[in-house]
Amino acid sequence: MTTETFEFQVEARQLLQLMIHSVYSNKDVFLRELVSNASDALDKLRLEKLRDDSLDADVSDLHIELDVDKEARTLTVRDNGIGMSYDEVGRLIGTIANSGTATFLQELKEAKDAAGAEGLIGQFGVGFYSGFMVADEVTLVTRRAGEGQGTRWTSRGEATYTLERVDDAPQGTSVTLHLKPADPENQLHDYTSEWTIREIVKRYSDFITWPIRMVPQAKDGEGTPEPETLNSMKALWARSRDEVSDDEYHELYKHISHDWRDPLETIRLQAEGTFEYQALLFVPSHAPHDLFTRDFKRGVQLYVKRVFIMDDCEALLPPYLRFVKGVVDAQDLSLNVSREILQQDRHIRMMQRRLTKKVLSTVKELMTGDAERYATFWREFGTALKEGLVTDSDNRDAILAVSSFATTHSDEEPTTLARYVERMKDGQNDIYYITGESRQSIENSPHMEAFRDKGIEVLLLTDAVDEVWVDAVGEYEGKKLRSVAKGEIDLDAEGEEKAGEEREKQAEEYAGLLGWMREQLDEDIKEVRLSTRLTVSPACVVSDAHDLTPALENMYRAMGQEVPRTKRILELNPGHPLVKGLHQAYQASEDRTELAESAELLHTLAVLAEGGQPKDPARFVRLVSDRLERTL
Repeated sequence: MTTETFEFQVEARQLLQLMIHSVYSNKDVFLRELVSNASDALDKLRLEKLRDDSLDADVSDLHIELDVDKEARTLTVRDNGIGMSYDEVGRLIGTIANSGTATFLQELKEAKDAAGAEGLIGQFGVGFYSGFMVADEVTLVTRRAGEGQGTRWTSRGEATYTLERVDDAPQGTSVTLHLKPADPENQLHDYTSEWTIREIVKRYSDFITWPIRMVPQAKDGEGTPEPETLNSMKALWARSRDEVSDDEYHELYKHISHDWRDPLETIRLQAEGTFEYQALLFVPSHAPHDLFTRDFKRGVQLYVKRVFIMDDCEALLPPYLRFVKGVVDAQDLSLNVSREILQQDRHIRMMQRRLTKKVLSTVKELMTGDAERYATFWREFGTALKEGLVTDSDNRDAILAVSSFATTHSDEEPTTLARYVERMKDGQNDIYYITGESRQSIENSPHMEAFRDKGIEVLLLTDAVDEVWVDAVGEYEGKKLRSVAKGEIDLDAEGEEKAGEEREKQAEEYAGLLGWMREQLDEDIKEVRLSTRLTVSPACVVSDAHDLTPALENMYRAMGQEVPRTKRILELNPGHPLVKGLHQAYQASEDRTELAESAELLHTLAVLAEGGQPKDPARFVRLVSDRLERTL
C-alpha cells in the first residue's frame, strides 16, 4: 500500500513539542486519556448498532485490551469500537486546531507551575497526544466498523506523520506507544510494568463500563495466562454512597467534564416507583471560560440500563443549570427513539423537573450549611442561575431563595431578599435596586444620593441579566422591586410624612424654567421636573416607570432587535447653586441664547453622571471650552 507523508499544522506541532519536552508532575494521565478515548469508541459503536441494525459490526464482546511487550518496550491500547476511516484519521489527528488547541497552548504557557500545566491535558480534547509524553513514536491502526479497509497512522511527534491504507486491520482502533526509557527522576515510570498498569487503571478508569483486559505476564513453567479484567465495571451511580470514596466520584467527574479540578459538590439522586432512574450530578468548582457563549456544550450524559444513549442531553436540565455535569441512568426509556423525540418524552420532562429541584435544594443546603462553598458557587455561577428567574417561573421562588446580591448594607457580604426585607425601615414598602456596569459606578450615581442620605438600603445589580429579571419577578413577599433610577421617588412619604407645602411652592416657582427647558431639550427628554432623590448633584436623568432603561435598549440592539429610542426625564435639584443660578438667569433676561446652551450642558452632565455618552461629543467639548475660557 502507498504511504503518504503529511505535515502537522503549526499549532499541532507546537502542542506536540510542548507535551514532549515540558516537565509534568504526573505523566500517568496518558493512559487515562487513551482508555477514555477507547471507551468513547465502544459507546459510539453500541449506539450506532442500535440505530442501524444493518451495520456490519461485531458487538458481541466489546472491550478494551492492554498489551505490553517488555522486549520491544511497547504498550498497546486496543478497542473493537467504532474506529475511523482514512479521511477521519487525517482530519481528526492531523488537524487539531478545531479541538481548541490555540486556547490550550495559551493556557499551557500561562500555567505557573508544572502541576497546573499537567492538569490542562485533556481539557481541550487533545488526550491522544498525551501519549507523546511517554513515547518516542506512536502508531495508530484503525478500521471503521462496516468498512473493509483500515488505516495506519505513524508519527514521532515532530513535523510530520504518515498515513497508509491497510487490508488486515481489525475493527476498532489500536494505539501502540514505543516507550521512552524509564526515568524516575522525571516521573517517567516503566509503563511495561504490570503493576504500574494495574495501578493506573484502578486509579483512573475503574468506573469505565467496558471491561479493560490485560494478559498477565506468564510465570516460568506455566502456559499463556487467560486475559484478566482490571476494572470493576460497576457504575458509581449504581453503588451505595458508603461503597464509593470522594476520590472515585471526583475521577468520574473529571472523565465526564474534562476538567482537571475537583467538583464543588456531588449530588446523588435515586428515583423509584413506576419510573426508575439514577442520577449522579456534579457542580464544578469554577465556571468554564465559554459558559456564556452560544456554542457551549451543555447537558448531562444519558444512559438507559447502563447503555450509553447521548453525551450531552440538553433536555435533562434547563439552560440556566448548563454548568452541571453528570450521568443519568434510566430504566424505561425507549432505546431506538431519535434525539428530537427523546426530548419530548414525558419521562424526560419528569426527570428534568426532579433534577432541577434537587440541584436547587442542594444549593440551598450549601447556603445554609457552608457559607464559603456557597460563596464560591455564587461567584462562579450566580449570573447563569439568575437567568432562571426569567425563564423558569415554576422554580422562581426556589431560585430567589438561593440568590444573593451586593447591597449598600455591606461592602463585602451580599444579601438575600429575605434579609433585605428583615432590615427594611419602618414605613418602607418597596425593595429598592439600581443596575449598572460596576459597583463603584452605581454607588456614585446621583440616583443614590437621597437613599444614602436617609440610610435606605439599595441592591447593587451589575450583571446584564439583572436588567431583565427584576421586571420579570416584579415583587418579593408583597414588596415591589423598584429601581431608584425609574419613576418618581418620594422618600419623605415613607416614614417621615413631611408636609409637601415647600415642594408645591418650589414647583410653582420653577414652573416657568421647567417648561422652557422642556421646549429647549425636546429632542432628548419628555419632561423636566424637580427631584426628591438628589441631595448633592444638580441634575439627573431617569426613566419613566414602565420605560426600558438605556442598558436594556442597548442589550436588545446587540441581539439584533431594533427598539425605538426612549426619551427620558430630566430631574433638577432645586437646592443646588447651579440650578438656582439657572433659575435666576431665566427670570432676569429675555435673551436666553446662552441660557439654552447652559441647559444643554446641564442635561449632558446628568447623562455623563450615570455612565452615558454625550449625543454630540464635539459640541459638548466646544461648549465646555467656551465656558472655561470665560472664567479665566
